[in-house]
Amino acid sequence: MTTPIIQSLLDTDLYKLTMMQGVLHQFPWAEVEYEFRCRNLGIDFAPVIDGIDRELDHICSLRFTDEELDFLQSLRFIKRDFIEFLRLFQLKRDFITSEMEGDDYVLRIKGPWLHTILYEVPVLAIINELYFRNHHPDADLSEGLSRLQAKIDLVKSENSKGMALKFSDFGTRRRFSRQWHETIVKTLKEAIPDNFMGTSNVYFAWKYDLTPVGTMAHEWLMACQALGPRLVDSQKFALEHWAQEYRGDLGIALSDVAGFKAFLKDFDMYFAKLFDGCRHDSGDPIAWGEDLITHYQSLRIEAASKVGVFSDGLSFPRAIEIARHFKDRLITYFGIGTNLTNDVVGEPLQIVIKMTRCQDTPVAKLSDSPGKQMCDDQGYLDYMKRVFGKS
Repeated sequence: MTTPIIQSLLDTDLYKLTMMQGVLHQFPWAEVEYEFRCRNLGIDFAPVIDGIDRELDHICSLRFTDEELDFLQSLRFIKRDFIEFLRLFQLKRDFITSEMEGDDYVLRIKGPWLHTILYEVPVLAIINELYFRNHHPDADLSEGLSRLQAKIDLVKSENSKGMALKFSDFGTRRRFSRQWHETIVKTLKEAIPDNFMGTSNVYFAWKYDLTPVGTMAHEWLMACQALGPRLVDSQKFALEHWAQEYRGDLGIALSDVAGFKAFLKDFDMYFAKLFDGCRHDSGDPIAWGEDLITHYQSLRIEAASKVGVFSDGLSFPRAIEIARHFKDRLITYFGIGTNLTNDVVGEPLQIVIKMTRCQDTPVAKLSDSPGKQMCDDQGYLDYMKRVFGKS
């Protein structure tokens, strides 16, 4: 019998757990819907749908162990009542459906936000790994190891020039396989420990004594479009509630749910001083960083004391280019995902699971990158564009 892909509920990104804690304390009554999307054209998931169903059944049988909960409780921002909730937690199979509709693979998640939030990352990892097992059953990992070594050599070369790139692994969702992901984490920790700052994957952070990395994801701000008093104030509502939950911890604000210009309008003196920095995830990263620096300067805040986290489809050469550009003007950190964990064989899948509704009303992400926008209601999307002044 094949070993299940997901063997621990900690095999997920930290920001799912930090958001889940916020949901428990502030929005335990919220109801949401998510949908799966594949941005690649012509991808056939029919050969792996039975395997997906078996893996979904399995993750719904998992529970957090006492040892895993002890690790979570060691993180200063995780609260005791959340640990006790997780001690009882189990994913419910009734909240997720997976099927072929004609030639299209359709996966939907619907239920209480508190009880569905942990599906996204392991489900994407399952779909990705099964797809590559099916399409590349004899993949030679030696090519992946060669590419990984080239990345390590590039980082070491920059170290010798006085340019120490600081980055973390953000690649759980689209990894080639769980085994390959673990190989990468082990290799990076041993080879370049001063550059490799940690991983978003909580299980591997626990296993290899690394820093688990992450704050909030798009769904936190998207849900607040429905949970807050007015759409125009939804970003401020989301950031305020995050600050109430973490009181200065996890202080990186995600900046691209309504477009960066709209974000900066809301990111006033209060938030700019309260949060340690911002995360870039769409649009041109150089332009984004320059606009962020200008914004801090307009508020008479020293931009060089603030953090810019870059995480949009990065390669190592691109991350180095960005780090050089902002040297001594902005503290730069990088979250590198697919280029780390799925640079093995073939074209990586661009798959996502995004929230589409909260409280039975549409929510949306107005990305600054073409193709990353997501909403199933054109009328709501047009309304949101008008509210936030995005053409």
